Amino acid sequence: MLMKRRGFLRSAGAGMVAAALPGLDTKTFAATPARPLRLLILGGTRFIGLHMTELALARGHALTLFNRGRTNTDRFPDVERLRGDRNGDLQSLANRDWDAVIDNSGYVPRQVREVARLLEPRVRRYLFISSVSVYASFATANDETSAVGKLKDEKVEKVDGETYGPLKALCEQAASEIFGGARSTNVRPGLIVGPDDNTDRFTYWPARAARGGRMIAPGDPLDPVQFIDVRDLAAFTLRLIENEVGGVFNAISSPGQFSIGDVVNESIAAARELAKPVVAPTAEWLNAKTLEAQKVQPWSDMPVWAPSTGDSVGFASSSVERAKRAGLAIRPLRETVRDTLRWHLARPEAERQKLKAGLTVEREAELLATISVRG
Repeated sequence: MLMKRRGFLRSAGAGMVAAALPGLDTKTFAATPARPLRLLILGGTRFIGLHMTELALARGHALTLFNRGRTNTDRFPDVERLRGDRNGDLQSLANRDWDAVIDNSGYVPRQVREVARLLEPRVRRYLFISSVSVYASFATANDETSAVGKLKDEKVEKVDGETYGPLKALCEQAASEIFGGARSTNVRPGLIVGPDDNTDRFTYWPARAARGGRMIAPGDPLDPVQFIDVRDLAAFTLRLIENEVGGVFNAISSPGQFSIGDVVNESIAAARELAKPVVAPTAEWLNAKTLEAQKVQPWSDMPVWAPSTGDSVGFASSSVERAKRAGLAIRPLRETVRDTLRWHLARPEAERQKLKAGLTVEREAELLATISVRG
């Protein structure tokens, strides 16, 4: 079954949305002049932080990256780096001031609480990257005021499928309590996709299509899905900071904007154009009951997708009206799919051959053989 997602104690700043801002696509936004800010990014060298750093530099902001210095150390050679650790080594942040901090790397409230207390006297705004996983249930559609779940023991720091959402919720609460509603911003993205995503949760589809041949696709092609391109998340985050917007925002594609059929079909089209497999990819659609009977799991085996039934009816229906009023813009799916596939095709062969999400080659072959026999 779909991984459960829980959590968020509503913050005092949840309703603090500035006047509507016009939505701009990321390229237009990047080219629009900005008042230079001094920004601290907690993280900044992997996936989300990488794209936020690139866009912030393009917009003329002065950046400082705080991390352990273990990944992509050759990226952004002209950017100031402070070495430290969220778990106890914050000394390099002491006695420094910035206009805003973007927290991409907080997973437990202690981490957020410690750094927020240290920075609050010397930083104007704290923006925390949370998750739609904070919601208690996806049995119905959620917005930023929806009911949320809680941990039985708020001292738990083990991050897993049960605790991830509630812990993110407590992180939100910590940031809002220390910085106050007017100076804190909590952004709740859904599945974050695009180039440089090593989780393969979206990459699976264009990568699978690039192998060619018959490929299993889940449910009904019209089943809705929601996600956000990492570059659109970066642009939205910077818009909120530059316009000093506080509050809580779902950051994801609009309900009904994309379907799983759109994802599969765009992946097939991109693969035919960019990968040119010997055998053209074609989709074999299996309904939810068939997949369940074959013990094929939504989300893990069939990334991006969950059946619109039972406790996941609202899984792909989270409202983004508040974010759209604050300037959220979502790029065309075609662009996300093609850019993701181009990135994937340039990865080392070992990574291309063994994805971290989706059906394995062997498992899919078994299923296709079973379907053929029964058909």
